[in-house]
Amino acid sequence: MNKIKYIFFDFNGTLIDDLDLCLGILNEHLKKQNKKELDMETYKKIFTFPVSEYYIKAGLDFSIEPYESLADTFIAKYKSLFNTCKLYPETKETLAYLKDKGIKLICLSATEINMLIMQLEYFGIKDYFDDILGIGDIYAKSKEEVALNYVNNNHIEKDKAILIGDTLHDFECAEKMGITAILNYSGHQSIDILETKCATIIKDISVLKEIL
Repeated sequence: MNKIKYIFFDFNGTLIDDLDLCLGILNEHLKKQNKKELDMETYKKIFTFPVSEYYIKAGLDFSIEPYESLADTFIAKYKSLFNTCKLYPETKETLAYLKDKGIKLICLSATEINMLIMQLEYFGIKDYFDDILGIGDIYAKSKEEVALNYVNNNHIEKDKAILIGDTLHDFECAEKMGITAILNYSGHQSIDILETKCATIIKDISVLKEIL
């Protein structure tokens, strides 16, 4: 691997472990519609982007409650409980290590930008990032356009950049950006799904201190 100058980090499922919270809110939606609740293994097998697709796979019926209403409820609940989540082990130490090596760190998330900044500040990791890229609304359709605009506008050396995420959406985002993806299997998608496309799978980002 060439000397890395830029690392793009996904947030949910990559820096913050919010799986239990997300599954809990999903199961509240399902229970409200008298649908079967999911266990974690099933959740990690069906999770995908856009979120509307994963809601359908989970069994939610948009004729009972529209997707936009479900998304609004999810975000409200998530905002009230995100402080029950924790960063993955050694997240701060890893970010500090990479920063000390002179690598430019960019947070790239499908989270609405103001909420993303608020969460990064809460967990004490905002200052590790040179740039923070989120989306303009809460409906989490895609972050690809934001990423592509950033790469093109900042003349990123693609062979010296990597993206760290936890879903195939992150892999696809990296492909569109023309950079390499590394995915961690402690996040929102199962290792079996990640291995169908990505060559480099890690347990969590602390491994980056050994491989970079």
